[in-house]
Amino acid sequence: MAINTVQAIINGTTYNLTKNGTTGKYEATISAPSKSSFNNTGGFYDVTIKAVDVAGNTKQVNSTDSIVGSKLKLIVKEKVSPVITITSPTANAYISNNKPVIKWTVTDDDSGVDVNTIKLQIDSQTAVTGSAIIKTAITGGYSCEYTPTIALTDGSHTIKIDASDNDGNVATQKTVAFNVDTIPPVLSVTSPVDNLITNVVNINVIGTTNDASNSPVTLTIKHNSNTMQTVTVETNGSFTKAFTLVEGANTFVITSTDAGGLTTTVTRNVTLDTIAPTISDVTLTPNPVDAGQTYIISVTVTD
Repeated sequence: MAINTVQAIINGTTYNLTKNGTTGKYEATISAPSKSSFNNTGGFYDVTIKAVDVAGNTKQVNSTDSIVGSKLKLIVKEKVSPVITITSPTANAYISNNKPVIKWTVTDDDSGVDVNTIKLQIDSQTAVTGSAIIKTAITGGYSCEYTPTIALTDGSHTIKIDASDNDGNVATQKTVAFNVDTIPPVLSVTSPVDNLITNVVNINVIGTTNDASNSPVTLTIKHNSNTMQTVTVETNGSFTKAFTLVEGANTFVITSTDAGGLTTTVTRNVTLDTIAPTISDVTLTPNPVDAGQTYIISVTVTD
């Protein structure tokens, strides 16, 4: 009996197949589904073939058929790589914690992220994979965290993140460079000395400052309740700033801050005293005094 129609039903869409006059087979060129089959039951699209003869007899088979079922499992792979986004640390950041929490996401909106391929490497250390990375499921992938088990040295470091999706597409490696800074800057104030008492109104605050890993530093000086002033630090680390003292107590707070936000502070207290002592009384006893004899001089002085 002759065949009337042959159809293929794939992902809810029916396609008519046409007989090839040379091979005698029924054929059609069909566009594959736009999504990967990885997340489908069994990891494939179930293809159904339906044949109807001119008498109206129908035969229908799919992937469960004992003879051709294995040939009706359409596997579709996507070609879009997953996306890696590093959220912490940010590029060129200065971090005072030598065991910073590294955070990133890996997402893929089709076959999904292959969790076993998520990998992190710090500098040239051995790559970290598996349970050492905390992975939390999010829409389309994973939010990841890793805390170094060994403290990072002060200075520059580079993070590299890799991952693939379940169809084997490899993500573009993401990297970020950052700096660890756990040592505050060095600050030496040579003038004035602490608790200086002077009658000179003008004074220079003088010193040096530097940071072993994060120079140059920022230097500020606050005089009493006045506005904090930023002071220029020379390339050799030296600084000087002129101030006018007020009568009585003067406090200078000198602060050096490195790029990582670590600070060192030195405080200098200076007293300005421009008022001369007052001599209010003098007594010579006895007065007059015999020649060659002693006498007592008593003076009342206040300041």
